[in-house]
Amino acid sequence: MTAKGLLSTEKIVLVGAGNVATHLGTALRGAGYAVLQVFSRTEESASALAGKLNCPYTTDINQVVPDAELYVVSVKDAVLAEVIPPLVRRNPKALFVHTAGSMPMDVWKGEAVRYGVLYPMQTFSKSRAVDFSTVPFFIEGSGREEAEALKAVAERIGGKVYEATSEQRRYLHIAAVFACNFTNHMYALAHRLLDSHGLPFEVMLPLIDETARKVHELPPLEAQTGPARRYDENVIGKHLEMLADEPRLAELYEKISQSIHRLA
Repeated sequence: MTAKGLLSTEKIVLVGAGNVATHLGTALRGAGYAVLQVFSRTEESASALAGKLNCPYTTDINQVVPDAELYVVSVKDAVLAEVIPPLVRRNPKALFVHTAGSMPMDVWKGEAVRYGVLYPMQTFSKSRAVDFSTVPFFIEGSGREEAEALKAVAERIGGKVYEATSEQRRYLHIAAVFACNFTNHMYALAHRLLDSHGLPFEVMLPLIDETARKVHELPPLEAQTGPARRYDENVIGKHLEMLADEPRLAELYEKISQSIHRLA
């Protein structure tokens, strides 16, 4: 325990070296935490992140250092279950967390004594810096001490902290898929349409920016505009004719238009 009564989390090992681990590791080190080691099964990514954090790395889970206080696991959901048992055996008394939105906290149950979830709800790309003061963190702990320790970590790197159950976090994750991943896919489709007709995607940026700004002030339902909102069949029909050579895109356009109209 620390002087403030919290579990000590000063010495950290990062398990995983992808987008989330890269940004989280950088933020933790910037906040004064000691990142002792990076583990990844891929040497290239492990080496790259360890170089950024000026710490050693390993590609062997059985060589993870046993003296960290907090092990932060940011790996693909499908890999998490197989990583947990050998990792926990390295230091059974430590605090173990994963950063996944869609995985329950109880994936640790029966393996670790102290465990939890530290989920930063943001889109991460290695090539773009992230301001963690704007990132909401959703935490869950196996006990009150664990939850308070994770809250302190998130607050120290600048995040706004919420407690959420595993069930709530599942819905946060699916909502984020709609708000982020699906929205970005629409940008990709718009880019392809414009590019095929000799137009630059940059002409969309003011529209995209204003659409995002509006939902800071209006509920999304009130911010909705466009032909589907008023179900202008004349415009919708013309758009579908233009997409006749791309039946899958036409089907997507029609289904989304119907969804917008029903919700409106």
